[in-house]
Amino acid sequence: MLKEIRPAIILLILLTVITGLAYPLAMTGIAGVIFPRQAQGSLIEKDGKVIGSALIGQVFADDKYFHGRPSATNAPDPKDSTKTVDAPYNAANSMGSNLGPTSKALADRVKGDVEALQKENPAAPVPVDMVTTSGSGLDPDISPDAARFQVPRVAKARGLPVERVRAVVDGQVEGRTLGLLGEPRVNVLKLNLALDGLKS
Repeated sequence: MLKEIRPAIILLILLTVITGLAYPLAMTGIAGVIFPRQAQGSLIEKDGKVIGSALIGQVFADDKYFHGRPSATNAPDPKDSTKTVDAPYNAANSMGSNLGPTSKALADRVKGDVEALQKENPAAPVPVDMVTTSGSGLDPDISPDAARFQVPRVAKARGLPVERVRAVVDGQVEGRTLGLLGEPRVNVLKLNLALDGLKS
């Protein structure tokens, strides 16, 4: 019997070492050499202090800042561990809402968000990414249309001309990766930092 079990045990140990140790360490090392900034989390610093990552969205609630996509992530309720509470951009709990197109809760949330955004800018149609969450719930980017939709609110809150804020948005638009992958996008954190830099 040991004769039959021995190859299975050796194979288990060998595959554990290869796939559990050697491969991850090799990929981490290669990533650190080829993409050092991304391997370290694409951290963004301001005045020597880390304020966020270009890869993970964060909440901007103030009217003088551009807002990102809604986030479906949550966390355990500190008052009742059997329940959860909204925790936008919670990287420890990356996920979508799993609500489907027939979900009343999803339809009600989207309808409420659309109505609130239409009050903010009644002259423009609401971009879809301003009312829908991404699959991860951590998306740091919005579409150029979503950024332009918010320009009047941000310009008014900052006391800046609309054209100047729109020029900052246009300067922050990133094209498709390698010219063909993905869609044009605007990183919300970088855009807000560019706006903060206008005064200095």
